Amino acid sequence: MVDSSLNDFSEIVMGQSPPGETCNTSKNGLPLLNGPTEYGPHHPTPVQFTTDARKQARRGDLLFCVRGSTTGRMNWADREYAIGRGVAAIRHKKKPELQPFVRAVIEYSLPSLLAQATGSTFPNVSADQLAGLWWPPLEEDEQRAIACILGALDDKIELNRRMNETLEAMAQALFKLWFVDVNPDCVKTENWREGKVEDLALLSKDAISPNEFPNETFDHYSIPAFDEGRLPKAELGKKIQSNKFLVLPNAVLLSKLNPRIPRIWFPNVGRNRRSVCSTEFLVAISQHDVSREFLYGLFGSQLFLEIFASLVTGTSGSHQRVKPDYLLAMDVAIPPKELIARFTKSAQPLYKRVVQNIEESCTLAALRNTLLPKLISGELRVKDATRFLEKAAV
Repeated sequence: MVDSSLNDFSEIVMGQSPPGETCNTSKNGLPLLNGPTEYGPHHPTPVQFTTDARKQARRGDLLFCVRGSTTGRMNWADREYAIGRGVAAIRHKKKPELQPFVRAVIEYSLPSLLAQATGSTFPNVSADQLAGLWWPPLEEDEQRAIACILGALDDKIELNRRMNETLEAMAQALFKLWFVDVNPDCVKTENWREGKVEDLALLSKDAISPNEFPNETFDHYSIPAFDEGRLPKAELGKKIQSNKFLVLPNAVLLSKLNPRIPRIWFPNVGRNRRSVCSTEFLVAISQHDVSREFLYGLFGSQLFLEIFASLVTGTSGSHQRVKPDYLLAMDVAIPPKELIARFTKSAQPLYKRVVQNIEESCTLAALRNTLLPKLISGELRVKDATRFLEKAAV
């Protein structure tokens, strides 16, 4: 087979923003995507709608961000969407089942595509640049098999994410029952006391410059990594340019940036390498007699989040932050240590399973990232990849 381009096998629809007066938040018309701010770990969660969709994505399309600092981020369309000029919809012309292969082709060439993106401060990828991406000379059976392998890995990672959502919701329901909507028949409250968050946690500010350790691999907990599936990204120190906080084993991470979008992380700090996080996270360490399971439940409770979000400073809607001291000064009701211990004992199995799922997903993501370039380039044959996955018990 001769080399081809993405345009030979895929349809590329560049977005076009609808008139402002047709946009609304009352769910009239089609959901509108303007960029990856609406992206989720797998598919978007729209906040705007339009009654005049100029360009549309179909269910199953690959959604590709073409403008700004998030150029290259991808999501799957779980329904029809109106797409603004920050998004392109990409679909295989004839074989919808080959969509995972289409994504793999784009991911393979993504570094060079981003290097070509025009505009140093505001990158922009054109339709021609997307259309011209290299399409590997593989037979359709091989393309289908690669789509199956990569799609299965993606599906398992997404299944683990959804399972963790359920497990965390169960733990949060337990926290709410014991500490928010307190049932006096189940929980006695006479030994509770008034206090501050600083009575429950301290904030670690231990910092590091990962680029001073260029060949060390770090688990990097970042805002984009949270938004893309809550999996830390394994990165070499030389790839991490700015200072970061060290993530300690007993930490809970709470984002101070735009708290109207809750980002609370229960990190799994490995023994084999150091973990770091964006300085947009507050690294909360539970105090004596307070478990991080309790702290995570507190930070995730609706009442706490509403008060925390009201403490923001800054006039820009996209860059509002809560000062660390404001968190520590928040009023809280503090239950006795015996009750915290009982809750922790009940919640620990749920969070243990969450951590196990995260560990598995990190392994699967690493396998996918290893296999993808080798399969697309032809360096690794499908049958060899299949045997490799069987040995890895995937």
